[in-house]
Amino acid sequence: MSEYILEMQNITKEFPGVIALNNVNLKVKKGEIHALCGENGAGKSTLMKILSGVYPYGTYSGKIIIDGEEKHFTNIKDSEKNGIAIIYQELTLVKYMTVGQNIFLGEEPVKNGVIDWLKVYSESSKILNELKIDINPYTKVMNLGIGHQQMVEIAKAISKQAKILILDEPTSALTESEAEHLLNILRDLKSRGVTCIYISHKLEEVLK
Repeated sequence: MSEYILEMQNITKEFPGVIALNNVNLKVKKGEIHALCGENGAGKSTLMKILSGVYPYGTYSGKIIIDGEEKHFTNIKDSEKNGIAIIYQELTLVKYMTVGQNIFLGEEPVKNGVIDWLKVYSESSKILNELKIDINPYTKVMNLGIGHQQMVEIAKAISKQAKILILDEPTSALTESEAEHLLNILRDLKSRGVTCIYISHKLEEVLK
């Protein structure tokens, strides 16, 4: 079996009048935190949108190989089924819903034909505790700061059994202490075998 959990081979993506990616190759080893650096407009986010199914198979050329097997993602759900989760700069949480509701949004456990809310909140609490995130799952997201909302996004990704976690400029709106907490969570995920792709232009964070 390959030591690489992810290989992207000769990825080319064009928009009208612009070649955004030109024969890009990327290899990421299992259980590592792999930094992706570059100037604004360099194509970092475009590459990750291809990996996460935002730009579906057929809209680019090249290959995506996960655990040695070529994959064709037609949408985000396809990539999630293969263990890929992406957290964007613009968070995608529903602010009027609770933390627990957001973590399992669209994936709610069902019992006797109805959503098992007890399980939603008990499982959310379990995931948050495992990540050492001190947030009450019954809290509405609108009452959380940006740093804690970022943590909820990570908990949401982990609830989907993500084995490759992509973070796009995750500390751009965080305080120094929040950023350090985030890095500690990523180190913990790494120790558990989760692979992270960390998009950033902050070299101090990359070196950490």
